Amino acid sequence: MSRNDPPTHWSGHIAPNGTALGTVRICDFTGQLAGAGATKWLAAFGAEVIRIEDPVNQGMWDVLRNMAPFIDDRRGPDYGGGFNNHNVEKRGITLNLRTDRGKEILTEIIAKSDVVSENFAAGVLDKWGFGWDRLREIREDMIYVSNCGFGHEGPYGQYKTWGPIVQAMSGLTFTSGLPDREPAGWGYSYMDHTGGMYMALAILFALIHKQRTGEGQWVDLSCTDAGLSLNGPAILDWTVNGRPSRRADSPNGNRSAYPPMAPHGIYACAGEDEWVSIACRGDEDWALLADQIGEPWAKDEKWKTLEGRIAAQDELDEKVTAWTRTRDKFDVQRGAVREGVPAAAVQKPAERIDQDPGTEEFGLWPEVDHAKMGRVRVDGLPAHFSKTDWKIEQGGPCVGQHTDEVLSSLLGYDADEIARLHEEGIV
Repeated sequence: MSRNDPPTHWSGHIAPNGTALGTVRICDFTGQLAGAGATKWLAAFGAEVIRIEDPVNQGMWDVLRNMAPFIDDRRGPDYGGGFNNHNVEKRGITLNLRTDRGKEILTEIIAKSDVVSENFAAGVLDKWGFGWDRLREIREDMIYVSNCGFGHEGPYGQYKTWGPIVQAMSGLTFTSGLPDREPAGWGYSYMDHTGGMYMALAILFALIHKQRTGEGQWVDLSCTDAGLSLNGPAILDWTVNGRPSRRADSPNGNRSAYPPMAPHGIYACAGEDEWVSIACRGDEDWALLADQIGEPWAKDEKWKTLEGRIAAQDELDEKVTAWTRTRDKFDVQRGAVREGVPAAAVQKPAERIDQDPGTEEFGLWPEVDHAKMGRVRVDGLPAHFSKTDWKIEQGGPCVGQHTDEVLSSLLGYDADEIARLHEEGIV
């Protein structure tokens, strides 16, 4: 089957190029990480992902195109490091969907695609004339996956969200914080990562259904509901035990109350903003750590039992901190682990990425070729397949980088027709 032919439906077999998803074509409107991160997974496993962007605003409906990090002092929609990271192995074209000709070309691309994916606010594709009913007219077995804040149904459907808003509305923000303090929230947009992964799963599940039945479908994904599903343990604790997730006696987030452990926390080490985590699972672990500490106080009788350590946990944490504060965090980690006590240095980005042999040996930071930035490093995927592993070699597309290629190879347009489309501002 040629790339130029619309597949009848996904075969589910390994494509001739050895990839798991090499027979799948996705017409992609996703942006940021919650959407583009989903199709990044599929592109890395061989799916042909064609990003549709606007030539008028230079693809800026994905704000990451022009946002840091940058590799040097160059700026513009082709230099955003986040955009590049989330859009590796994809092809990008521009289409002016304000014009009838642009909509005609999009219709041709959709007709040759298995999936249409987007994470706009609810109803955006409908306003453009490409909602679910129209997509089914273009292709009866179409899979349409939309990922917005609250889905398209219900009283909140028209509200717009961002990752931190989703976290707050789903209850995740409320669960994070110190006792007797307001919720602290999350230090980054957790639901952008998780929302993208849920969306990737949704696309794959719909493809499996299509493989079995030949039927397409609309997958209406609510990112807020995806966040709510992560609250299972907290909801269960309330339902069964009557314990709210935020309460006056809520345990310190660094401590373990269920099951009880002590010491269990993050302790300051030598240097500025250097920390190590230590977890003593029981009396045996404490005895081993006490030997490592090697100070008279650590042999005191009151620390030998869990009950004694829990009863004076504040004092114990102060003493452990006084010991770790004069030591290198990696030295503490190595000494504890050598004796079988769980411990880990809290690593900064450079330590985790550049100096940790585990992530390097796992291939977690591949380099890609970007048309303007050259060779740059991006995030890999945290899974390897023995038969159909992922491939990340090409950087994210510059604005309109593959427009001519897609129009000629996929739609069969000749050079004169493509030139006219450029002159008329259609592409």
